[in-house]
Amino acid sequence: MRGFTRKRGLYVAHLDRTERTILSRVVADTALLLGTRLDVERPEGEDDPLAGLAWSVDGVAEPDDPALARLLPNASEDDEVAAEFRRLTEGDLRAAKVERLRMVWGALLAPGERLEVQPERAMDWAAALTDVRLVLAERLGVMTDEDAEKVYQEASARRRPGSEEDEVRAALASLYMALTWLQESLMTVMLKAL
Repeated sequence: MRGFTRKRGLYVAHLDRTERTILSRVVADTALLLGTRLDVERPEGEDDPLAGLAWSVDGVAEPDDPALARLLPNASEDDEVAAEFRRLTEGDLRAAKVERLRMVWGALLAPGERLEVQPERAMDWAAALTDVRLVLAERLGVMTDEDAEKVYQEASARRRPGSEEDEVRAALASLYMALTWLQESLMTVMLKAL
């Protein structure tokens, strides 16, 4: 994996097929957590700008899954205000997040190793990568900078094979570290362009 650089007006990274497959899978899993499968055709009417509005008289419950709750946090500590805000905005927020994830997923499935991002879409890319990282962070228990540092140490350590749970955690830690690095390279090139 080579991070983003600016080339001929585009932000370009290079990921091999295995890296693209792994990242596309975790992007798709994040969209699924938000309630949308990326590997199926969009239903009729999904392009309707009113389709995502959550104007129901019933409230929208706060997510039970802590990772989803990090993607869709409460807007207020006041339960009543938080519930009303969630009712009015969650549909649009989910739709916006899924659309960004869909964009990244599609780019990762494209042939070749070159991953190109138009500068005007770079913030959408950064937001999508943040959403994926938030899910991984929750699964890894990353709440502070110290927690993140422990995850980086875990990912960097050479270890003997352990239990299946240890192996999964090590793989998630490596993925979290790689996504963080990729996102940082994108942010760096965006800042240089300013």
